[in-house]
Amino acid sequence: MDNNEMEGYEQAYREAELRAGEARLHNIQNGFYQEEPKEKSMIEQQLNLGEELDRIDYLLRGYAIERDEETGNSKWVKPTQNEMIILSDYGVHLIRNTIAWYLNKNTLLSNYDEETINHKMEDFSSDLNDTIFMEYEKIFQYPSFNDCKQILTARIKHRQEIKIYALELVGNKLSEIEKENINEKIIEELEPIIERELEKIKAQIIKDKLKRFLIIIREIQDAVHSTYLRAWKGQERTTLRQHIHISESKGNMFMPQQNKTGSPLDFFKRK
Repeated sequence: MDNNEMEGYEQAYREAELRAGEARLHNIQNGFYQEEPKEKSMIEQQLNLGEELDRIDYLLRGYAIERDEETGNSKWVKPTQNEMIILSDYGVHLIRNTIAWYLNKNTLLSNYDEETINHKMEDFSSDLNDTIFMEYEKIFQYPSFNDCKQILTARIKHRQEIKIYALELVGNKLSEIEKENINEKIIEELEPIIERELEKIKAQIIKDKLKRFLIIIREIQDAVHSTYLRAWKGQERTTLRQHIHISESKGNMFMPQQNKTGSPLDFFKRK
């Protein structure tokens, strides 16, 4: 193999290496521009708490997730019973707006130490507790007259069934007229105190809903606390910088280093 032939091989190798480097650069650049929207979407999703606020809003209104057995899709379903609705519209609006002041990107991108977070959470929890306590009559959903009436009607029917069962248990066979008479007698006994019974039912419903006071405070407190923890020592900002650094690295141009000791074809020259 003469020198001219050797130089031809070496020139062909260099041209092939150059074309391969250009192809790798082209792929890297294309890959960067393809990944950029994904990285942007990931960052937006990390900072956007709108979906979480919507989920909290549904939960505050007593909605529940149900899955469609045919399609497999899930959706939020409105409560069918008023006893499942704990908060009034005013209460939902107050709590959701309060949370929105904290569940946002400004909080996430802050930089708090543990002591500051604890002080903020103590103040927040105390003020929220006082606000709900002082406005509980407006915040909690009070039962309507129809709600109380349905409960009283159900109790009358229950008492009628017990009396009928007791009479039949000792061998008495009651006609439909006799059963109706039992119902009328129960109503006559309750007539003087119906208004008082309705008030007692209303008070009991309110009492049952107020039992949710502590757990509602805890749920809201934990939601805000979790947001603050993401800002502990600026962790959220650090995570975002890492994403940006990775994205920029994908767009860098990495050219293969030339072999300073000579061409890989030099071994032919030694022949």
